[in-house]
Amino acid sequence: MGSLFRSEEMTLCQLFLQSEAAYACVSELGELGLVQFRDLNPEVNAFQRKFVNEVRRCDEMERKLRYLEKEIRKDGIPMLDTGESPEAPQPREMIDLEATFEKLENELREVNQNAEALKRNYLELTELKHILRKTQVFFDETDHAVGPYGCSQMAEPGRDEESVQLLGEEGLRTGGQALKLGFVAGVILRERIPAFERMLWRACRGNVFLRQSEIENPLEDPTTGDQVLKSVFIIFFQGDQLKTRVRKICEGFRATLYPCPEAPADRREMAMGVMTRIEDLNTVLGQTQDHRHRVLVAAAKNIKNWFVKVLKIKAIYHTLNLFNLDVTQKCLIAECWVPVLDIEMIQLALRRGTERSGSSVPPILNRMDTFEDPPTYNRTNKFTSAFQHLIDAYGVATYREVNPTPYTIITFPFLFAVMFGDLGHGALMAIFAAWMVLQEKRLAAKKSDNEIWNIFFGGRYIILLMGLFSMYTGLIYNDVFSKSLNLFSSHWEVSRNYTHKTVMNSSFITLSPRDEYTQTPYPIGLDPVWQLANNKIVFLNTYKMKISIIFGVCHMLFGVSLSMWNYSYFKKPMCLYTDFLPQVIFLTFLFLYMVLLMFIKWIMYSWTNEFERSGACAPAILITFINMVLMKGAEDKGTGCSPWMFPGQGALQPLLVFCAFCCVPWMLLAKPVMAMRAANKQHQVQLLNNHHGTGENGDIEGNNIQAQQQQQQQQHQAHGKDEEHDLTEMFIHQGIHTIEYVLGSVSHTASYLRLWALSLAHAQLSEVLWSMVLQIGLKSKSAAGGFVLWAIFAIWAVLTVGILVLMEGLSAFLHTLRLHWVEFQSKFYGGQGYHFAPFSFETILDLAAHAADE
Repeated sequence: MGSLFRSEEMTLCQLFLQSEAAYACVSELGELGLVQFRDLNPEVNAFQRKFVNEVRRCDEMERKLRYLEKEIRKDGIPMLDTGESPEAPQPREMIDLEATFEKLENELREVNQNAEALKRNYLELTELKHILRKTQVFFDETDHAVGPYGCSQMAEPGRDEESVQLLGEEGLRTGGQALKLGFVAGVILRERIPAFERMLWRACRGNVFLRQSEIENPLEDPTTGDQVLKSVFIIFFQGDQLKTRVRKICEGFRATLYPCPEAPADRREMAMGVMTRIEDLNTVLGQTQDHRHRVLVAAAKNIKNWFVKVLKIKAIYHTLNLFNLDVTQKCLIAECWVPVLDIEMIQLALRRGTERSGSSVPPILNRMDTFEDPPTYNRTNKFTSAFQHLIDAYGVATYREVNPTPYTIITFPFLFAVMFGDLGHGALMAIFAAWMVLQEKRLAAKKSDNEIWNIFFGGRYIILLMGLFSMYTGLIYNDVFSKSLNLFSSHWEVSRNYTHKTVMNSSFITLSPRDEYTQTPYPIGLDPVWQLANNKIVFLNTYKMKISIIFGVCHMLFGVSLSMWNYSYFKKPMCLYTDFLPQVIFLTFLFLYMVLLMFIKWIMYSWTNEFERSGACAPAILITFINMVLMKGAEDKGTGCSPWMFPGQGALQPLLVFCAFCCVPWMLLAKPVMAMRAANKQHQVQLLNNHHGTGENGDIEGNNIQAQQQQQQQQHQAHGKDEEHDLTEMFIHQGIHTIEYVLGSVSHTASYLRLWALSLAHAQLSEVLWSMVLQIGLKSKSAAGGFVLWAIFAIWAVLTVGILVLMEGLSAFLHTLRLHWVEFQSKFYGGQGYHFAPFSFETILDLAAHAADE
């Protein structure tokens, strides 16, 4: 429990491990997660350390596992995750793991290569099948379209022009001799057809004839596995020169050419052979895919555990690289930060590691003295961790400094609720957070990648407390979706001079509380009758503004009080007298006095009292405070009302202001002056000691005495310069600190008025949303009023959740965060420490999981 209010006490230890037991001991410490190792080889390159080969072997195993994981995900095979974390295997087991991974990788790569080759053959046969089918149609059209002499025998228009282009004018004029046409057939990507056709036309000058037809079904690319659309084409030409040119163009467009017989019988025979080979390939491909699937399913059952084992081995060897070797090369030496309370647990873990390794020499753990600042370690659980993260976001606490987290657990949701005081909105927030808390195990197991959801889920306990506190303040404000709850019936009675009808229909009637029919106050919160009053906002303005100042001054005073706890723990009595005491006096004599005036006004002034103590004679607190600071006396306006709230107030206020202003030079000069006096006293003591030392050694030769005096004089001069520098720095620091505190006391007090401003803004926005949206459906009296109300309610509900709960809640959250970081923590919190980062397998595995998700 002590570490909740102050960080754990840490110590620097030196650890001696036998080489054969070091691996097992570090493994046990990684499971424990309570030791932060220091790098004892900072000047040694990472590639020159002792266990670099083992780290490389782990990297290679991790690469093979990632390859297996990629193949498993490609096939959509679920990977078994039991949630358990297996222990780190022994070094001798690395060889078995390497052999297993090597076998799986080679087998899978061989299967993939075979499958790719089979798919490539299957693609070629499929394309050849389509070529044989499509070109048969082309040849049939050519046989009917071109006669034995190369002339068109069809009656189709334009066929003569095609024949002229295909054969040339001189070929047509030969008249009595038939021309022999060459052709090539192949397959090309469909999107390349237009460019392919243009290139053929330009390169061959129109002396070729191209026919193409689309393949209806997409084909699988064996290399990438993508589905691609292709087309079959056939090109007719004359002569070897055009044949060479056409083949080069096909090669440039990466078109695949296939042999196509000229005779129909040969084409039919080839087609039958192709179909037979395709069926055989389908069978072989199916068997190959089944074998690949079986290999991946077997690997998927163990791949999560394999990843954990490899990561643990790699982390252990990385840690061992931080150690030093002794001169005998048989012992590893490490330095580490450990919590003092956990030393026994660490020693037990080291003993277990030694027993596992079979070593007979026990490890040695020695505590060391150091002047370094230890890391800050605050023990947290799932409830306090979110609040600790809020504090650490501002700055990690200095070692053993007061931890604001336990106080923030209460003050943070409370100040939020002051700004977000609505019973309905708070209930929505609390219900959502309660659902996350009740379902936290199931929701945490999903490991969502959504960053916004992870933020909400991580702060579920903060949201739950904010919702519950908002419900409480909403009950105090008597505000539920901008309406009031009449739980105990209004305690306001209508005066005998007015009827209920007169009161309800008149907007400018003032009901006097002094009437004899006035009952006792409303038991909890505001009386619901204020919902009907025209001066509701005026009343709530003064009420919420005053409670904001009260909470703010109490919050700041509590922060200053925590600084006293810091000074007492770190044994700084000078700071108690030169910092804490004047700060408390300044804040108390000015701002706490103003808070006391508010309570005095509430207690002593009432409408039921006599005229001098009635509400009409109550002085304004703000005017009284301003006159007090300006040393102005109260003005008697001749109304018969006393400007003072209690006897002796006129003499007390100047005294309080004088004492508060005296605290400014006190904070500015006291610490440097006391430090200067202490330094002068120490300097005089040193001179006196040196003088006595010289007197006792009067028989020393003159030249030796003179040399010693000169050396001492030089040392005193250097020491004096250092002291002068330190004192100057202290004056500057103290001046900045004083100005910051004095001006900050005023600005921070005014900053707490955001509690009042956001509370009123939230209430007014809620009321506007009710009257401008939901009231439309409630006033509908038509037959379709139910449907209208249903639609309007849906709109109102969406706007309520989206604007009033989410946006207003986020705004109130940020303002509350600022009040804690600036107004509260600046009074006592340094935040100049650094995190305790122990060697922990759990942390390493979590980071690896997040990196894999990204």
